[in-house]
Amino acid sequence: MCGRFALTATPEQTADFLGVAGLDEFPARYNIAPTQPILMALAGVPQAQGSNLPNRQSILVRWGLIPTWVKDTREFPLLINARSEGAAEKASFRAAMRHRRALVPASGFYEWQQAGGKKGQPYWIRPKHGGLVAFAGLIETYAEPGGSEMDTGAILTVGANAGIAHIHDRMPVVIHPRDFTRWLDCRTLEPRDVADLLQPARPDFFEAIPVSDLVNKVVNTGPRIQERGIVGPLIEKAKRQKSGADDSQMTLF
Repeated sequence: MCGRFALTATPEQTADFLGVAGLDEFPARYNIAPTQPILMALAGVPQAQGSNLPNRQSILVRWGLIPTWVKDTREFPLLINARSEGAAEKASFRAAMRHRRALVPASGFYEWQQAGGKKGQPYWIRPKHGGLVAFAGLIETYAEPGGSEMDTGAILTVGANAGIAHIHDRMPVVIHPRDFTRWLDCRTLEPRDVADLLQPARPDFFEAIPVSDLVNKVVNTGPRIQERGIVGPLIEKAKRQKSGADDSQMTLF
């Protein structure tokens, strides 16, 4: 599962990492949430031999993939993640896996260690040696009933490695720079040809830092949400009850 991530690198650093042309200016984003626009890179038009122009292009998409065949988006679930194990066969992702594989640049992601079925301790999970990471992404262009088009996307996930499994059982698929060209090549490579890339990162690739629950709220977008912090156990407090009130009416703080 990947429900929040961050991209705090500069546009220049991000463009250099992805191998795309210069990006428009954008601010550091510390708490990227579903339905917000996210940056992706995909294969562009092949350049002539000897050209210095990049073979990749960048695109902003809505985080939450909508398949082309959806009739009413209000009745369709928000597909922010795609399980890599069955994405090539699943109707929602099959076309994107074949034709629109992409890279999602990130500085890291957030995950929550579950506690009693509820979100417990949040963690900021970043590359141990710093820098950017690219998640495997999928893009689908959805045509709305009114005729306008919207680019949408999802992040592929895989079973968590030993370094993350104690926090959550899923993690984003990481595509390493050496494999960017292979993953993005939808002209000559079928999903089966890149299936070997859909593996968890090495157990020592990421470091997980416990942070406060500031990240839980989308309105919190500053660097403070990545500062080390521990969320204590939820303390159940009873409101002052009038005589005869239901003792089960309590609030969690």
